[in-house]
Amino acid sequence: MNYIDIFNGDADGIIALLQLRLAEPRGSQLVTGVKRDIQLMDKLEFTADDVITVLDVSMEKNMVGLNKALQVGAKVSYFDHHRPGDIPKHPSLNATIDMDPNVCTALLVDSYLEGQFHMWAITAAYGDNLLAKAEQLADKAKLSSFEREQLKEFGTLINYNGYGASIDDLHIPPAKLFESLLPFQNPFDAIAADNSPFALLQQAYQQDMAEAEAAECIANTDTSEVYLLPNQQWSRRVSGVFGNYLANQHPDKAHAVVSDSGDGTYLISVRAPLNNKTGADEVCSEFVTGGGRKAAAGINKLPHEQLNGFVSRLNEFYS
Repeated sequence: MNYIDIFNGDADGIIALLQLRLAEPRGSQLVTGVKRDIQLMDKLEFTADDVITVLDVSMEKNMVGLNKALQVGAKVSYFDHHRPGDIPKHPSLNATIDMDPNVCTALLVDSYLEGQFHMWAITAAYGDNLLAKAEQLADKAKLSSFEREQLKEFGTLINYNGYGASIDDLHIPPAKLFESLLPFQNPFDAIAADNSPFALLQQAYQQDMAEAEAAECIANTDTSEVYLLPNQQWSRRVSGVFGNYLANQHPDKAHAVVSDSGDGTYLISVRAPLNNKTGADEVCSEFVTGGGRKAAAGINKLPHEQLNGFVSRLNEFYS
C-alpha cells in the first residue's frame, strides 16, 4: 500500500490530519500547500495501490483528480465542509461531507474518532473562527478560562501560518508544521514544549497584526467593510486572521480583506457576518478564482480593475 495524505495547510486541515495520524499512525506522502492552494488532487498521478486521505479541500475543486484516482482503483477517504458539487457514487470512495457553517473538518474527524483527541478538535474550531461552537465544546469539556484562551490562541496561530501567496510567505511550511505537532497527544503539551512552534508563531502574529490594525478601510457601509493591505508578505500572511478579527468586532457586517499581490491582482479574504453566516462562497464564486464556504471564502486573483465591482457586489449581497 502507498499512503497519501492530502490536506489544507490551515489549522483545520492540519489538525484534522493530526487527529487521524495520532489515532492511526502511518508513514505517508504529505501533499499540502498554502491555505488557498486547494486543487491538490489534480496535481497528482495515482495507482491502484494508493490509499488516499483528503482533508479540508473542496471536492468540487478536486473532481478531476478524485475521478482520476477512483478510475485507477485507488481507495479514497474524504473529509470536508466545503461545497462538494456532485459526490461520485463509487465503492472506493468514503466521503464525510457536512456544509453546516458551524462545522469544520477537524470536528468531522473528531466525531469519526469518537473524541479521542478532542482538545485538538476544539483548537481547530477556534482556529477556524467557529468561536461559539468552540466555546460550547469547551463548556462540555469543563475547560477553564485560561485553558480556553490557550486553545483559542494556538488555533489562531496555526491558522495564521497557512495564509500567503506561496510557501515562501509562511513562517513554517504546513507539512513541517504538521510533523512538528505529531509528537503531542494534546495541544496543552505542545504549547508547553520547548520545541513547539507556538512561541515562534506567537511573536510573528503579534508583529503582523500590529501592521494590519493600521490598514486603510476603503469601503464602510451599514452592511460591509473592506480593508486594503499593501504588497507585503505580512499582509498576505495576516489576511485571513485579520478578517476573523474584524468579523468578531462587528458581527452584523460582512468583511473583506484585500491584499495587493503585486502582479496586477488582489488576494481577497471574505467573512460573512457572524450573525448571518451565509453567502461568502456565493459572492466569491461569481469571480473566476473565487470559492470557499458559506461563512468564509476568498478570491485568489482578482484583477485590479474588478475591485470596485467586487466591493459593490459584497455590499449589495448583504444589504
